[in-house]
Amino acid sequence: MRYEILGPVRLTRGKSIEIISAPKMQVLLATLAVRCDQVVSTDQLITEIWGDEPPRSATSSLYVYVSQIRKLLRHPGAQHSPVQTRPSGYVLVPGADQLDLHDFTRLMKEGRARLRNGDHETSVRSFEAALALCRGPLPTDMARGPILQGLDTWLEEAQLECREGLMEARIALGQHRELVGDLYLLSTEHPLREAFHRQLMLALHRSECRGDALLVYQRARRTLREQLGIEPGAALQGMQREILRDNGNFALS
Repeated sequence: MRYEILGPVRLTRGKSIEIISAPKMQVLLATLAVRCDQVVSTDQLITEIWGDEPPRSATSSLYVYVSQIRKLLRHPGAQHSPVQTRPSGYVLVPGADQLDLHDFTRLMKEGRARLRNGDHETSVRSFEAALALCRGPLPTDMARGPILQGLDTWLEEAQLECREGLMEARIALGQHRELVGDLYLLSTEHPLREAFHRQLMLALHRSECRGDALLVYQRARRTLREQLGIEPGAALQGMQREILRDNGNFALS
């Protein structure tokens, strides 16, 4: 079985997909999965499910949800559920079961390591595989507590890191012309993320669009000054200097 929490929560058993539609059950399973092999206290689970103002019946309702989750996760013929009781709360012990969050983290680390080693083709495959696991944002009513809020924040940042690494590897493979449109979109959606501006400048310059590349720098500089009161960082300034020297054979630093 596979727990999938990088989007609407669901379980997969071979080719069978079971979507967890009840919001509180989604929160419970996602929280236990994020902290798998770690005890999550009853108080923590109540906060994740109901926020800062739980009903008086929260503890008894939690027992019901845990019972339902146990039935859902129990393997045919197994005596015990992966959700186990501990003195202070509950723990998900997945055993041989898989978790998409773990696969995403592994693939992201592989992509990062391969990019550092100059293995750009396998780096691309690792980053693309990691991003393919992300089926969309968590449902808006899920992240009431710090555990799932933390997952939501971390996942957004991790996906951006994967996209940065993917763009860098593909540029190194000579795909700069194909990436210009994607990088324009990424730099517009994330205007304070200097890496996307830097990569767009490089892709444009290698596509013989030197003037457009310098315009990207001016736009990024203006945004950073207006929104944060700062100048572009050393890497972005260095890209501008390289382009002004009209050297199209440099690499991303």
